[in-house]
Amino acid sequence: MSRIGVAPVQVPSGVEVSISEGQVHVKGPKGELSVPVGSGASVKQEDGILSVERDSDSPDHRSMHGLTRSLLQNAVTGVTDGFTKTLQISGVGYRAQLQGQNLNLQVGFSHPVLVEPREGISFEVPAPTTVLVRGFDKQRVGQTAAEIRGVRPPEPYKGKGIRYEDEQIRRKVGKAG
Repeated sequence: MSRIGVAPVQVPSGVEVSISEGQVHVKGPKGELSVPVGSGASVKQEDGILSVERDSDSPDHRSMHGLTRSLLQNAVTGVTDGFTKTLQISGVGYRAQLQGQNLNLQVGFSHPVLVEPREGISFEVPAPTTVLVRGFDKQRVGQTAAEIRGVRPPEPYKGKGIRYEDEQIRRKVGKAG
């Protein structure tokens, strides 16, 4: 049995869950998400608890068991608490600022880079070198943060660029001499 798949998903108060054929719709205070249910997996709801069961022990069904449960947990967490990714900007003159809802990055190019948020995503800039990407869909938050990081990925010699808060940059030694 999958250790992840057998764990129940607690549905907090204020979150509505509706199960239809091949889809689970989760609606909460922060937004609404729909989660696909993989083939070979079925979702049941009893007393505020979602459980995922699989049809057989075939490798395909076993893999969908844990995946479906993780997607359901992420949807419930997203519509109640939301997700946040923190990006750090390092480099002389590198900074970020908000222009309305858009993010304006100045990271060593001859022009500023303007990043528009996707639907359900918001940016916060508590300091000129820190960017918070917030949203209720974990996949969108991660994808948006990855695109921002891709504007100027950290380089290994001086560490300049945009990196995740918990990312470790493997530094290289420069030219000997």
